[in-house]
Amino acid sequence: MKKFNLFKEIIVIDKSDFYHAINSAKNFAIAYNGEIVYEPFPQTLISIYEGTIAPLSPLSTTLARPITEMLGKNYRIVEDDDRILIKASGAWQSIIGYNQKRALYDDTSGDGIAEFSDKPLENMGWHATEFNIGYRDIVEQFERECEGVLLCIEQEEPYQFSGLGFVFDLEHARQIGFEYCVTTIKNKLENDEDFAILSDDEEEAAEFFKAL
Repeated sequence: MKKFNLFKEIIVIDKSDFYHAINSAKNFAIAYNGEIVYEPFPQTLISIYEGTIAPLSPLSTTLARPITEMLGKNYRIVEDDDRILIKASGAWQSIIGYNQKRALYDDTSGDGIAEFSDKPLENMGWHATEFNIGYRDIVEQFERECEGVLLCIEQEEPYQFSGLGFVFDLEHARQIGFEYCVTTIKNKLENDEDFAILSDDEEEAAEFFKAL
């Protein structure tokens, strides 16, 4: 997975595409890769802005209405000829709201990852906890092995991290997660005394992963 750190990344959009979106009077989104997307938004969308902006008056000029005023004060804007350059880290709370419903996992709180939005992966994660395999353990496999985007804000000093994870191929993620859990559980069954005798829930989980 590619880490897209909004503290570092600059989103570049075409100025004419942006003004076309405004004058359409439609609800539109700016994707993390600079693409303008119109509603209905696809489940694959990863956005840094969503909304409707009142069309420009035919009598006004673009200079009479700054882009910073259109998008809001939380976006830092630089105009470069026919391009608009956006730094979006200041709008992180809004960006979470745009994308939470589409993300595979949410790592935006201090409590860590609590669930997967994909039902088969959530079922897998729920069973894996019986062998002390956390959601973070499984996610680390996704971040290393899968194609996708970790949309985040991350800085070193003082350390701060908040992120949303998106995997492009869910079937591949399910395979990677399942194989990791199977290997880990089999190792625990063979080497960890805490699992010498299984509870009913642990036995059910081991059978789920075909580890017995």
